[in-house]
Parts: sequence; C-alpha cells; structure tokens
Amino acid sequence: MKIAFVGKGGSGKTTLSSLFIRHLAATGAPVVAVDADINQHLGATLGLDEDEAAALPSLGAHLPLIKDYLRGTNPRIPSADAMIKTTPPGEGSRLLRIREDNPVYAACARPLPLDVGGDGGSRGSGSGSGEIRLMVTGPFTEADLGVACYHSKVGAVELCLNHLVDGADEYVVVDMTAGSDSFASGMFTRFDMTFLVAEPTRKGVSVYRQYKEYARDFGVVLRVVGNKVQGPDDLDFLRDEVGEDLLVTVGHSDWVRAAEKGRPAPFAALEPENLSAMRALKDAVDATYEHRDWERYTRQMVHFHLRNAESWGNAKTGADLTAQVDPDFVLRERGVREAVPQLS
Repeated sequence: MKIAFVGKGGSGKTTLSSLFIRHLAATGAPVVAVDADINQHLGATLGLDEDEAAALPSLGAHLPLIKDYLRGTNPRIPSADAMIKTTPPGEGSRLLRIREDNPVYAACARPLPLDVGGDGGSRGSGSGSGEIRLMVTGPFTEADLGVACYHSKVGAVELCLNHLVDGADEYVVVDMTAGSDSFASGMFTRFDMTFLVAEPTRKGVSVYRQYKEYARDFGVVLRVVGNKVQGPDDLDFLRDEVGEDLLVTVGHSDWVRAAEKGRPAPFAALEPENLSAMRALKDAVDATYEHRDWERYTRQMVHFHLRNAESWGNAKTGADLTAQVDPDFVLRERGVREAVPQLS
C-alpha cells in the first residue's frame, strides 16, 4: 500500500508521517519510508542524528543505476539514457517489491531500526523488529543551485513508484513536498491514500481545497488529518471547512516534544489518543485495498508519460518516448512475475 503525506509547510506532515511509520513498524509490517520533501527532515524525525541523516544515500544521485536496473530487457527502451521520470514499465522491465532485496535498495535504502516497543496492535507477517527501509531524494547540491529544479530529484521516486508492485500489509510511506508542488508531476496519482495534514487555520484548509480541486479528476483518495488541534473550537472549524474528508485530529503530544529534543520514549508511550489516531490512519489505508484498480493506475502512468514526452522529454532525449508505452502491459499485483526477467 502506498501512502502520501502532504500539506502546507509547517503543518506537521513530517512529524505525522514519522508517527505513522513507527506505528506500522510496531505492527510488524514491512515499511519503506521515503523523504521526498525539499526540506529533508524525515530521517531526523525518525531518530537519526545530523551526521547520520546527512550520510543517507540520495535517490537523485543514483538515478542512472535506478534507470538501468528498471529497464531490464524491455525492448522498447534502448538505453537508460532514454528513460525519464515517467517512463512506464513494459514486458521485460524489472519491477520493485517491498519485501525483496535488489540493487536499488542496496544503493539507495538504509535499514533503520526503530524503538517501537509495540502499541497494542496485532503483529503482522513481518519480522516485528521495528526495522524499516529509509530512502531520501537528497537535498540540493552546490551544482544544483540556480540551475536545477527539485522535481528532477523527486523524479527518481516517481520512477520507482511506477515500477513498484506492492500488496496488502506492506507499506510505502512518502513524505511529499509542501503545498501543491506535488502536482508538478504525475506522482500525486501514485498512492492508495493521500493524507493531507491541515492546521485549523484559513491557510491550513486553503491547501486542502487547492489539493482536492487539482486531484478531482484523477480518483485520488484524499483524507484530512487535523493537526495542532487544541479544543472543540478547532475541531468545529475543521469539520465546517473540510466536512467528511476529516478523518482524525491530533493535538499536543509530550512524546513528540521529547523526541524533538532528542529524548524519545518508546513508541508505546505515545499518548493513547494519538495512538488511536495512528490506528485510524492504518484502517483507512487498509480499507482501500479491495478497491485497487491496476488498470487505471497503469493508464494514468501512461497518460502523464505521454504528456511529459511531448512537452519536454522527446526534445531532451532526442527520441520519440511515446514508443516506450507497451499497450499490452498492465501493472498487477498477481501474475506479473512472468514479465520480469531474472537476474543472472
């Protein structure tokens, strides 16, 4: 299951995504966490110190490796140089799975043990160790300043999501860029659930309205998580502004405050009401599983690839990238292994 956390800058989406990641890990589920925000704070929020967070490998820096691996033996893609962020998989492409080891994870992901302790939920089929895989897009480098757009880095995440086959009880959680920047690519359609974190303010709900309007025609499942809610008036405000899209609210947390000071308690010590909110998020995600539409998912992937190819991709690569589309290929959870070549 693929989950995005979006919202206004400063709304607390990184904090809430980290709490949700810890909750998933506490249930024993396999988790891949991705920091796709221009402000790279997810690693620190999950407990890394400054040096450890800075040492995380960058997805953007390994884009040639990612492309070459995912290309596989797809005859429609003559070289990795001909791939762009929206290139869809086809017959012969290699696909990513959450529970496997592969060269992309080896280069770009780092195992991160979390002191989750347990939160009263049932253990899943995972190891129960609380260890996740953490991936980051990487910050701007000195060579990027003044010449590169951050979305060129996020493109590595989009390419991986386009080639990901994930099932029930396994999760990819992406901390997205702030505001409506997510709509600079087709990545906003890559998720089973999008949680929009909104403060009980006019600015907080304005991002919700904008996001919902932009996503309206793409079948995006959008739920609002109210954050920094201090009382009934805040709750009433959010209910009035976002209606049934409001899923849960989160208020002050002494656990979060201690973690921000570098003194986190075991996750089981998170306030009961906030643990309950994390369970509600997971229940909402899991409920979307039976409604998955892989054909629509693939169709949207192709839609944005064709748009990007015609807008800039063909000119950049000097090739007709529309020819990369395999009209007979549909990304599916089951029966897809026949299309994936084995590594020698």
